[in-house]
Amino acid sequence: APPEEVEDASEPTKRDRSHLESTLKLNEEKPADDVSGVLQRLRKIYHSSIKPLEHSYRYNELRQHEITDGEITSKPMVLFLGPWSVGKSSMINYLLGLDNTPYQLYTGAEPTTSEFTVIMHGPKLKTIEGIVMAADSARSFSPLEKFGQNFLEKLIGIEVPHKLLERVTFVDTPGIIENRKQQERGYPFNDVCQWFIDRADLIFVVFDPTKLDVGLELEMLFRQLKGRESQIRIILNKADSLATQELMRVYGALFWSLAPLINVTEPPRVYVSSFWPHDYHPETHRDLFLKEEISLLEDLNQVIENRMENKIAFIRQHAIRVRIHALLVDRYLQTYKDKMTFFSDGELVFRDIVEDPDRFYIFKSILAKTNVSKFDLPNREAYKDFFGINPITSFKLLSQQCSYMGGCFLEKIEKAITRELPDLLGSIGLGKKPNVLSCDVTGCGETPKNRYRKP
Repeated sequence: APPEEVEDASEPTKRDRSHLESTLKLNEEKPADDVSGVLQRLRKIYHSSIKPLEHSYRYNELRQHEITDGEITSKPMVLFLGPWSVGKSSMINYLLGLDNTPYQLYTGAEPTTSEFTVIMHGPKLKTIEGIVMAADSARSFSPLEKFGQNFLEKLIGIEVPHKLLERVTFVDTPGIIENRKQQERGYPFNDVCQWFIDRADLIFVVFDPTKLDVGLELEMLFRQLKGRESQIRIILNKADSLATQELMRVYGALFWSLAPLINVTEPPRVYVSSFWPHDYHPETHRDLFLKEEISLLEDLNQVIENRMENKIAFIRQHAIRVRIHALLVDRYLQTYKDKMTFFSDGELVFRDIVEDPDRFYIFKSILAKTNVSKFDLPNREAYKDFFGINPITSFKLLSQQCSYMGGCFLEKIEKAITRELPDLLGSIGLGKKPNVLSCDVTGCGETPKNRYRKP
C-alpha cells in the first residue's frame, strides 16, 4: 500500500537499521583512513608534471575537461538515475536516515524532484543555492556554470552532518519523464546528466517493478552510460509490493527491455529490494531483500574504500591522454615546419596536413612511441576543429619545452605516468588491511563472475 494510506490507519512499523550502521561502518570511532597526505602528493604531481603540458598544448579545448583542485580532492560520488517516482529520493532519505527531519528529500507519487540535488557533508543542516555552489571553486561543481543560469536554478545542495557523507556524496536527479519534449526542461538535461555520469564512481539506475516503460529518454540515458558499465548498478526497488511470481516476471521483463541498451558481455549487477524505512510487506521474501540490501551497501563501501586508488588511476589516465595530445600536436608542428619553404603559403601547407594526416604518418608515428595504445588516440576530425581555433604557429615543439631548472615537460609527464603515480598507488596498498568481506564472498566486484564459462 502507498505510504500515505497506511499512515492514516496507524504508524507503520519501521525497519531495523542496525545492518546499515554495521555494513557502512558508521559507528566505528577510528577516523576514516587519513588520505590528506596522499591527496597533497597527488595534487603536487598533477600541478608540477601534468598541468604544464596540458596548459601548453591547450588540452582542455580538445576534451573540454579541466581537472580542478576541487575534483582532485572531491569525495566519491554516487549518482541516482531512473524514471520518475521509482523511489530515488526515498532511497537517499532511507540511507541517511533523513525521514521525518526537516531536510528529508520530498517524495510522492507524482514527479516531485525537479532539481539536481547534491547531498554532501556539512557541520549543520543547510541548503545551498546552485549559483553559490558553482561560484565556489573549492567545490568540484564550478564547471557546471557552462550549462547556463537556467540550469543553476535547478541545482541545489544540501549539507547534512552524517557519518556516511564524510566519505561519499549523493546526487539525486530529476526523474526521466517519457513522452516529454526535452526543451520543456529549459536547460540541456542530457548534457548535465553526462557531466555527472562522467564523474560518478557508482551509478544507481533505479526502477519501479510496477511501471517498466523503457522510452526514448531512458534509451538516450543508456546511450550516455556507454563505457561506464562497470559503475552501473541496477536497482529493482519496491520489490515487496509484488507477489513472488509477479516479481520474477518483472525481473525477466527488465532484463529483456534493457538488453538492447547495454551491450556488454557481463550483465550489470541487479539488486532486488525495497529501499525505504518501512518494514517489508508481510508474506514477501524479507530474507532475500535484506541480503540484497546488504550486498548493495557492501558495494557502496567498496567504492568508498577504493576511492584513492580510483582517483590516482583517473589522474594517470588523464595524464596519458594529455601526453598523447602533446605528442600529436608536436608531430603536426614538426611536419608543418618540414614542409614549409621560404615561398610556401603557411595556411595552405597546414590545411593539407590537417585534411589528410595519414599521408604524413602523423598518427602512425605516435603509435611507434612507447606506451601508446591505438585505442587511446583521439579522433582525427577533432584536430580539424582544434587547429581551427588554435593556429599551429601558436605552439612550440616539445623539444623546446625544457628549462635548465625545471627539466623537460615531456620527461616530467612520462615520469609521472610510469613512476610517480604507480608509486603513490603502491604506497596506499601497503597501509591497507585486507578486507574481511572480500568481494569473492559478497559478489560485489566490478563484474559478476560467470559461473558457466570454462576456466
